[in-house]
Amino acid sequence: MSMNKTGKKENGADLIVYGRIFTSDQNQIAEAFAVKDGRFVYVGDREGAEAFIEEGRTEILDHTGKGLVMPSCGNGHAHYSMGYALQSVGTIVGGHADPDQFLKEILPAAVKKARDTGATTVFGFGWGYTLFKDHMPTRQQLDAICSDIPVYFADEEGHKGLANTLCLVRAGIMKEDGTVLMKEVRGGEIAMGPDGTPTGFLSEQAGTYVRSFLDNDRLYTVDTAKEVMAKIQEKLLSEGYTMYIDGWGPYFYNDHFYQGARQMDDAGEMHFILGLSYEIESWMDIDKALARAMDARKYASRHVRPDWVKLFMDGTVESGSGFVDPLYPDGHQGLVNWTEEEATDITRKANGCGMSMHVHTMGNKAVNRAVNAFVSGGKDEMRNTLVHVRNVNPEDWKRMADHNIYATAGMHWHHFPNGVIEILKGVVPAGMEDKFYPMKSYFDNGLNVSSHSDYPALGGSPDDPFGIMEIAVTGVLSGENGAPLWPEELLTREQALTALTINCAKQMFLEDERGSISEGKCADFLLVDKDVLSCPVNEIHTARTIATYFEGKKVFSQN
Repeated sequence: MSMNKTGKKENGADLIVYGRIFTSDQNQIAEAFAVKDGRFVYVGDREGAEAFIEEGRTEILDHTGKGLVMPSCGNGHAHYSMGYALQSVGTIVGGHADPDQFLKEILPAAVKKARDTGATTVFGFGWGYTLFKDHMPTRQQLDAICSDIPVYFADEEGHKGLANTLCLVRAGIMKEDGTVLMKEVRGGEIAMGPDGTPTGFLSEQAGTYVRSFLDNDRLYTVDTAKEVMAKIQEKLLSEGYTMYIDGWGPYFYNDHFYQGARQMDDAGEMHFILGLSYEIESWMDIDKALARAMDARKYASRHVRPDWVKLFMDGTVESGSGFVDPLYPDGHQGLVNWTEEEATDITRKANGCGMSMHVHTMGNKAVNRAVNAFVSGGKDEMRNTLVHVRNVNPEDWKRMADHNIYATAGMHWHHFPNGVIEILKGVVPAGMEDKFYPMKSYFDNGLNVSSHSDYPALGGSPDDPFGIMEIAVTGVLSGENGAPLWPEELLTREQALTALTINCAKQMFLEDERGSISEGKCADFLLVDKDVLSCPVNEIHTARTIATYFEGKKVFSQN
């Protein structure tokens, strides 16, 4: 190590960390690392790190025997932007509320809040389809509570919605006198009542279409977006995430979330990498929508990456809208939003402009159609990604590997309480009752799979990395009375951490800079209060992030 003219070590580190260090670099374990100017300059044994100590300058952090040191985590797909926005601009229903409580308590309170604040929309989220389906509130019931302000409440999955008459009128679905103007929206369903008029219940793309006619610019301002961004950052850093792809950047059909992110980064206040996906709906003009997605890239900055185009290929299998083979017990095949030709064309245009695809696929037919589009229209180097991926046809694994198709999947969904599998029989296609979301098969086939939480659509599952990790390894949610789900697809601890770290970095084209504790990379790492590689497997979920470091600086601490 050389000395400068003042006699000080030129390579002296800013920070030295000792401990049991999982590097996410081929599952290696190190004893120490050194950080200088926000990057790892040494990773190895304790003796090697000591050479980087400059007395009076280098901070020494000894985590030996206190848990694990590891790279910070990534969340490959979630909706924090939407979830936290709803807390600011809307009303959260709560998955345990029934229709009676919704109509008597929740909706009246939401309407009062809107009137008191001068809001032009009554917006909400979170009602449970299972609890509501047999007594679904109608637009007439919503009108009895509020008929002069558009009302829209999305369900807990975000795939269905309830609207009052004025909301449907504004969207051109019907006239105030009941005249029906539209009976369907491509990729969705407008439920009709016995009188031949809309009931107010909307599924899939019918809901997104109606939402686009709300007063979204007033509902979700740039200032609101910045407030939401700060809350998202606090949440992510506290759980150990410093990489995140938002699954629906323009949820409110404007670029305010993009603007807010860029302004936050320009102010030096962003301490994570934000990936943004621009969603295109099947009822939109594709070329105009692609042009808007491309235009949104003007908000790119060091920590803001608006580089993905998002599509919904289908819905969800449990609700009957996933695109599947074999058919559902009643003989239908689900909803599919795009033809193969359209998906291929969008992929070709997006990849040609340097944007990757980020496609929601649940049913095996939806996966197959997306894979066909990626193979026919995509560029392998663009890492086009499948999101969720509940079921995969055996022949598609090799094609995904051959064409560098990535996946981001919910490792945390590998659990069910006893009895649910029996309920699903007769609801989902035969053979899919106990086979949800393959994970090990990605590793077996040499594919890159990253973890996502899909927040706030968690289905009772954890959002933090270690709660997710335990389920991925055991197939059981702690405290839930259930047997492991699809045990053949469970992961090793090292595989789960790989999906949470370096694989997410690869999904986001960040692996040369982040995702592992390696010399030359940005010093993004966690101090964890438990060694999740060796503790009892049913205690992994109790692990907590003590501190999160981003680019060498502590950006979160439990102390």
